Amino acid sequence: MKASDDKKKPKVKKERIRILIADDHSVVREGLVSLVKRKSDMVVVAEASNGREAVQLWKGHRPDVTLLDLRMPELDGVGAIKEIRELDENAHIVVLTTYDGDEDIYRAIKAGAKAYLLKDTARDALVETVRRVHAGETYLPPQLAAKLAERVSGEALSPREIDVLQRMAVGKSNKEIGAELFISEGTVKTHIKSIFNKLDVVSRTEAVATANRRGLIQL
Repeated sequence: MKASDDKKKPKVKKERIRILIADDHSVVREGLVSLVKRKSDMVVVAEASNGREAVQLWKGHRPDVTLLDLRMPELDGVGAIKEIRELDENAHIVVLTTYDGDEDIYRAIKAGAKAYLLKDTARDALVETVRRVHAGETYLPPQLAAKLAERVSGEALSPREIDVLQRMAVGKSNKEIGAELFISEGTVKTHIKSIFNKLDVVSRTEAVATANRRGLIQL
């Protein structure tokens, strides 16, 4: 067979990874869009400024990967993850946030996020994570994986204890907390003692600070 008889196979254009970016800070979105534009295998198909908009845009575009902030107005990141996963349980979602509390990580992963990154993550690491998640992998940086393991193995606060903590955070007295939750002042004290033990703290101020850092409550 002559070389001239050989038919050259046409090059198949590789499909780019279609990305939805959801963050309530326009500067962050612009930075991420700029980063993606420099990658030949990726393209931004939509941008959302809150969680509710993220879900609506996801429905309309069905992106391959969603980059999602954790705390946004109207619907937070965890709420958005849950709603998107109800539409498609295989949705590929990467949380990109400033919050590294063990409860934040736990809630996001439990909701169905495939990766959890902090916003100070190196650009190359972020891009590679998007590719890995698109390929079906999951990823959690070692330091965040350690926090998640600690959260899973530790004793979790009950929903009622979270209710008490949230009221402690705004300066409510035991009597006021009891009245709002329809429980006795003595029961409030019992809950606070349990909170102190579980968080390994000795004061209300320390309890609130620790709970906020871990993502148990939001100030």
